[in-house]
Amino acid sequence: MSNDKIVIRGAREHNLKNVSLTIPRDKLVVMTGLSGSGKSSLAFDTIYADGQRRYMESLSSYARMFLGQMEKPDVDNIEGLSPAISIDQKTTNRNPRSTVGTVTEIHDYLRLLYARIGIPHCPVCGRVITQQTVDQMVDAVLELPEGTKFQVLAPVVRGRKGTQQKELDAARRGGYARVRVDGNLYDLEEEISLEKNKKHTVEIVVDRLVLNGAVRSRLADSLETALALTGGLATVDVPGGEELQFSQSYACPEHGVSINELEPRMFSFNNPFGACERCTGLGTFMRVDPELILPNKNLSIRQGAVKASGWYYAEGSISEMYYKGLGKKYGFTLDTPVKEFSAAAINALLYGTGGERIEMHRENEFGSGRYMNEFEGIVTNLERRFRETSSEWMKEEIATVMNGVECPDCGGKRLKPTSLAVTVGGINISDFGDMSVREELKFLEGIRLTDQEHRIGDGILKEVRERLGFLQSVGLDYLTLSRGASGLSGGESQRIRLATQIGSALTGVLYVLDEPSIGLHQRDNDKLIATLKRLRDLGNTLIVVEHDEDTMRQADYIVDVGPGAGVHGGEIVAEGSVEDICAAPRSITGDYLSGRKRIEVPPTRRKGSGKKLRIRGAAENNLKNIDVDLPLGRMICVTGVSGSGKSSLINEVFYKALAMELNGAKRRPGKFRAIEGLEYVDKVIGIDQAPIGRTPRSNPATYTGVFTDIRNVFSQTEAAKMRGYGPGRFSFNVKGGRCEACEGDGIVQIEMHFLPDIFVPCEVCKGARYNRETLEVKYREKSIAEVLEMTVEEACAFFANQPRIERKLQTLLDVGLGYIKLGQSATTLSGGEAQRVKLALELAKRETGQTVYVLDEPSTGLHVADVHKLIQVLDRLVETGNTVVIIEHNLDIIKRADYIIDLGPEGGGEGGTVVATGTPEQVAQNPASYTGRYLAPVLERDRVRPVPGEKAARAKKKRA
Repeated sequence: MSNDKIVIRGAREHNLKNVSLTIPRDKLVVMTGLSGSGKSSLAFDTIYADGQRRYMESLSSYARMFLGQMEKPDVDNIEGLSPAISIDQKTTNRNPRSTVGTVTEIHDYLRLLYARIGIPHCPVCGRVITQQTVDQMVDAVLELPEGTKFQVLAPVVRGRKGTQQKELDAARRGGYARVRVDGNLYDLEEEISLEKNKKHTVEIVVDRLVLNGAVRSRLADSLETALALTGGLATVDVPGGEELQFSQSYACPEHGVSINELEPRMFSFNNPFGACERCTGLGTFMRVDPELILPNKNLSIRQGAVKASGWYYAEGSISEMYYKGLGKKYGFTLDTPVKEFSAAAINALLYGTGGERIEMHRENEFGSGRYMNEFEGIVTNLERRFRETSSEWMKEEIATVMNGVECPDCGGKRLKPTSLAVTVGGINISDFGDMSVREELKFLEGIRLTDQEHRIGDGILKEVRERLGFLQSVGLDYLTLSRGASGLSGGESQRIRLATQIGSALTGVLYVLDEPSIGLHQRDNDKLIATLKRLRDLGNTLIVVEHDEDTMRQADYIVDVGPGAGVHGGEIVAEGSVEDICAAPRSITGDYLSGRKRIEVPPTRRKGSGKKLRIRGAAENNLKNIDVDLPLGRMICVTGVSGSGKSSLINEVFYKALAMELNGAKRRPGKFRAIEGLEYVDKVIGIDQAPIGRTPRSNPATYTGVFTDIRNVFSQTEAAKMRGYGPGRFSFNVKGGRCEACEGDGIVQIEMHFLPDIFVPCEVCKGARYNRETLEVKYREKSIAEVLEMTVEEACAFFANQPRIERKLQTLLDVGLGYIKLGQSATTLSGGEAQRVKLALELAKRETGQTVYVLDEPSTGLHVADVHKLIQVLDRLVETGNTVVIIEHNLDIIKRADYIIDLGPEGGGEGGTVVATGTPEQVAQNPASYTGRYLAPVLERDRVRPVPGEKAARAKKKRA
């Protein structure tokens, strides 16, 4: 068999229809097709899954026990398969300790660099710290008061795992009598047993002295002995006083600050030796936010100004008693707006009376009483309850008014002051991490080092430069290494993993990627494609699931899966070069690539209502205190290169501010001065790509509410009425109609002890979720379980005579989700599919015409034909008077917008300003706008290129 191709025979995973296919190896292969056509089933669930399974099976049974069991995909045979690596978007790290630097391993190299050539400074005065001599150490000890008792210690082990018997035996042989282990003194004659798996600190007691005029010589000898035992470290312990740490390496002569020998763990915020002691290396604390307790200061306490668990106003409550007592002392009533409270009153309300008692009166049906009580303050009360409660529900309730605040000790830099006082090239490791990748590369180019530092650091600097270069090559040069991994988008996370794979320089590997161009501006697309080709040229095979036209045109081979979605897909419609795809008559992708179909530029732009929302002074993240107008009643696209500030402006400032003001949300918006024009809108709805549910019980039918209507229809059938079944009988979430063996899940989890747990269909209901009696009730010859197995398209036709159900199902059909099943588990839906389910839910609601919809890259995961459908849906929302604000890179959506706000000009620190605003035509003419440069040819192309038959009609009209 030739080893230059991958041959797949009989793939039937999900909706694939016994597909057989040959893919060339060591090439860049793009798999495309409509959303739901079966691309991911072929690329990930068949090719990648089998490649990974075969690799796992080559390992020992002991290793497989930890790696888990993998099912063989439903395929007859795959030949020519390599070990497979998947780079998808679902592996974003949510650990608050993970940063871009730690994920890419650049931080590890930086820690080594700072440990080897870093210059330590005094954290107090900033003076460069030099080595201490024995005489300087003696002088520091002699400054203690006369008669002070102290002991000289030699720290032979510091924070190391093990029983430390070797060191203890050496101390006994050396004639020493005592040792201090983990802060406790022991006699060396006794048996000292330490836990092997815990870290210990062992210090030999070299001498015990009392400070007087004759102690200098003996102290010097003792210190020299301690330094000899430890290689340059000594500790002077003053019982009841502060310990003096000495090092022959580094110490400030003025402030006496000593720094231990520089080592990589000193610069790790995940290690106790480097992490800030107060925040343990997180850089932030969760603290109750006063702004979330008093979100609207125009209200009085009686009107509900206080929004906090246990402190909502109610007549006759304890909270009312406290409020009246505070009002009597600080001069306000329950009807005084909070904004008119004095500073002392606000401080007492939030942080308490500082131990001072206030007079309180309580009246109830049993009588009245007068009390003198302290008031601890709402903030203090909530933080105490959060610490002390064992109730998860209460913790979640209080967490709604909490926010991450910067650690006061390290200022959010995560490290100890001594670690932050070490510099290379004049900056510390935290300041280096706060630069963008672009700035870091520039800094490393101009760094000045001594000959000795060059000899030590050049190898490390080469690795750092290379890895930063990889990040730049995938369009992520706006990111900072200190940015939390949990704040990265799916596309950013995927491109970071792609950059890491280039760094590993593996060959002969099969890489399967899931839309790496997501969230990437057209300007950076060429960089990404060049990176993919570089990975291919190393001798790897790349299979990329992608809808991006540029990537398709640059690919070596294209596989078009279709022709439709769901049951209408699962076939190979076309394969080969771009020309082969364009020539295929059944290929919808080919229709759009060849120009047979296109998304037209509208002849006119909507003028909107004439009213606008104005954001003033937006300064979150990299935004440069900008003012932005958003005209109402129009489709607005917010564009700009990656990292230019689009998400900061729209998601962090605009959406959160509107949600707090209009919807009463408890999420603090980003930094801004004011928002004007709120009286023109009544609510804001964010439609993001977060899952619609976190359990297999959630599905599109339950989320959109159509399942309630379906259950009502079943409860109205003759069979249901005869048996007395109500709508609840047809729910799989409550007892009654569901199968009790699997509790309505349809699957049962089997514990395998030494092997991973497996999920099997329930033996009683065979996966139907309901008991036999419930399944006997049928509507038009279909049981409730059979209805849940229908696709949206099938259900729409089935319930055509039920207007309420048909209307909701039609909205799912309109957003291009006709292929998903009504009962499909929410956990199996992609981010783009979840977003469109939410969009369908909003479409089904009654319109007020004054709603603002906020969408973040809705084109994610959509084929150009699905983008066409999405635009029609968004147009429907705008035509009823609503405003749609979209963060987007897709030019097909941008060219259809009524108004564009283009941010930039670059990403990171060089972004955050408004580059251009106006219609797509106006932005396209702006030479400063990168978006405009790419938009101009698209506008020109879609205006000039006539639809077949249009040219003749235009000529005929001209002659007339």
